[in-house]
Amino acid sequence: MAALRRLTRSRRSTDERTALAGEAAADAAQEQLAPDGAEPARPKAPEGDHTPVPGDVRAAAFFDCDNTILRGAAIFYLGVGLYRRRFFTRRDLVRFAWQQAAFRLRGAENPEHIADARDSALGLVAGKRTADLERICEEIFEPVLAEKVWPGTRALVQMHLDAGQRVWLVTAAPQEVARLIARRLGMTGALGTVAETRDGEYTGRLVGGMLHGPAKAAAVQALARREHLDLSRCAAFSDSANDIPMLSLVGHPYVINPDAALRRHARAMGWRVRDFRTGRKAARIGVPAAAALGVAAGATAAAVAIRRRQRA
Repeated sequence: MAALRRLTRSRRSTDERTALAGEAAADAAQEQLAPDGAEPARPKAPEGDHTPVPGDVRAAAFFDCDNTILRGAAIFYLGVGLYRRRFFTRRDLVRFAWQQAAFRLRGAENPEHIADARDSALGLVAGKRTADLERICEEIFEPVLAEKVWPGTRALVQMHLDAGQRVWLVTAAPQEVARLIARRLGMTGALGTVAETRDGEYTGRLVGGMLHGPAKAAAVQALARREHLDLSRCAAFSDSANDIPMLSLVGHPYVINPDAALRRHARAMGWRVRDFRTGRKAARIGVPAAAALGVAAGATAAAVAIRRRQRA
């Protein structure tokens, strides 16, 4: 991990930073392989889904988080919870919200603007203690996980666990959040965005970059290498077209509650689609792709919600 941190500080290409983000996530994931001792509930898997082969030690399942396992975005819930617990100041929120608004107006694909938004996000957590964030995450996500998990996806997680396969959460949310969600659901572990720390505090830098899009695929590949998995025998689940690189890696890609672009792609590729939303299309939280730690994106949403309530 120390070597990865040194490499992160030098100028690297986008591909190199993507690879570093994947390796960092795999490093962090292997540090926390033991799930909670508590026996989770075992919901019944939806009929018609692919049944994993029991005892296949080279197979695993990879699940995206937002709108795949959770209704909405984990970083939104985290941001609101952190603000309420005074982890951020109102001034921090207003400053970041302004920068995010400018970022959105300029266009999300400009690398310089993405870097500006990422740096402002990381500035909000620089100097904060990792232990404080981990403790607050426990408080925030206890009620969230009880209320916001899609039962259908939860059943698919359990189906793979019951077959004796390893099951991993793969998300752009901070590793601290990813680890907590995975542990609460009885999953093997989690791949998430890794923030650099020193002496128990966040430095305001990432190890590699945000675990988003191609970086998720890089993390899955890195973990598969270390865990001796055969990706052609693995499954992956996601709702977003951003995760097409990850879904394309495995032999059994599944589309859960898909956005329009992923639904089209799945139809063209013949991938299986499961939609657990009922009635109107499930609301989606707008999360900027450049909100590096994920924490700040949630904080921005919290700030907008607070300002709306004040105007009402």
